[in-house]
Amino acid sequence: MEYQDAICTLNTLQTNASALEQVRRERGLPQLQLQAMRGFLERAGLAVEELDHLNIIHVTGTKGKGSTCAFTEQILRSYGFRTGFYSSPHLVQVRERIRINGQPIGKELFTKYFWQVYGRLDETKDAHGGMMPAYFRFLTILAFHVFLQEKVDLAVIEVGIGGAYDCTNIMRRPWVCGVSSLGIDHTQILGDTIEKIAWQKGGIFKPGVPAFTVKQPEDAMVMLRSRANEMRSPLRVCPDLEEYPTDCGSLVLGLAGQHQRSNASLALQLSHSWLQRRCLPEASFPSTSDENTEVLQGAAFTPSPIMVKGLGDTEWAGRNQTLRHGAVTYFLDGAHTMRSMKACVRWFRETASQHERNSSGAVARVLLFNATGERDSAAMLKLLVPCQFDFAVFCPNITEAMASCDADQQNFNVSVKNMLTRCLDNERSWHLHNSQASTKGSRLLIEGSLPKKTATDALVFPCILSALQWIAQGRDPVLTDPANRVLPVKPSINAKAAPLCEASEIHILIAGSLHLVGGALKHLDAANYK
Repeated sequence: MEYQDAICTLNTLQTNASALEQVRRERGLPQLQLQAMRGFLERAGLAVEELDHLNIIHVTGTKGKGSTCAFTEQILRSYGFRTGFYSSPHLVQVRERIRINGQPIGKELFTKYFWQVYGRLDETKDAHGGMMPAYFRFLTILAFHVFLQEKVDLAVIEVGIGGAYDCTNIMRRPWVCGVSSLGIDHTQILGDTIEKIAWQKGGIFKPGVPAFTVKQPEDAMVMLRSRANEMRSPLRVCPDLEEYPTDCGSLVLGLAGQHQRSNASLALQLSHSWLQRRCLPEASFPSTSDENTEVLQGAAFTPSPIMVKGLGDTEWAGRNQTLRHGAVTYFLDGAHTMRSMKACVRWFRETASQHERNSSGAVARVLLFNATGERDSAAMLKLLVPCQFDFAVFCPNITEAMASCDADQQNFNVSVKNMLTRCLDNERSWHLHNSQASTKGSRLLIEGSLPKKTATDALVFPCILSALQWIAQGRDPVLTDPANRVLPVKPSINAKAAPLCEASEIHILIAGSLHLVGGALKHLDAANYK
């Protein structure tokens, strides 16, 4: 069986009727989720006890948990340990979710292990009412299987959604747990208040297992502390990154954005705690009792040179990422919550301004946006209005409008009609926000930028490739590659592009969805996703 056969079979788990029915049933009784996960794990030939050998670092949060995991994995890999890293979602290819020593597992390895796990589950489904695990649950089982077979020294595991009932929480004894910044997201599953969400996130705490969190809103911190007491897990709050004493001045991070500094501090605490247990297995951590309601502070230790290098070497595609292709510069960030979008806007305004100061003439700014699920697109778009875009472009998370679309990026849970309807709603929201802003006489952010009209032009395209091709107007050599078929566009739409052709440079912010960013990277950075 080939890699694409494995991916196409994996995609059937997105639409498997019995799997979807099980998910719907479990949402009413979430405690059944881990019970079902244990059953699938055993059918795949794995025992929960085996996961203890993976020496796991388990990380949850609303914002920054993936970046925290990336920092942590890079630090420990820099020490020479063989690392496993499970994250979600993937940007371009499914195998990005399962990494060994920082690299997505190869197609041959993915295919080999996929069929081992899928075969065992398929062989036993008739004895279990035809039940197969849903997409994410299957990939979690596959990751555990890969890490055990590949004999990693440790596994960094990012929670999917929530924590308490997330299928990654099947593990009994992680070595250390972390909670990144909390906010409001996935409210239909996790609850509609910060306290309810913090309760879910704190569900990954385990008895006697050290846990760390960044500074949180007061109500969230109270709940995390309550959960730590309940689980008898010693919980500490990370110091600010500036508090760590160093011999090299301010710590330099490989990931851009001020918000990454709290993620880096959490990664330092997680990796330091893991190393303590690895090198000092008899070291004990203070217990947490019901009477101890104070939040303990994590120590601002002196990071080792290896830790400092690890923080600086960290890469995490699609998060505050900049790509320059000739006259076209792309600013990519998968921000998809209100808090992460605020951070994205700060990063974009600072970074784009630096680029524009060095430009030889007028710069056109373009927003390429999409959002999925229950997220408040209109509220996020309102945050983007001050960036003074010349065009706002909307498209669904479809890489290209062709039958040959890559199976790695197919999503069968949302219809194309619904995706396009969402784009049209976003276009209307943008017009509304932009017209309100124009009446306030907003000042231009960058001198020498294109003269602003009273309202930004907004357009909707059927796929990511067609949107990128129109925005770049033939000025990105990557998109003019003969392998990329140029999709036809109405003359009236092409006529709107004159400012893009006249500008000295084009700056494009791609945000609102990691799936959108991934679809863009498939075209813009294809060499890294073969």
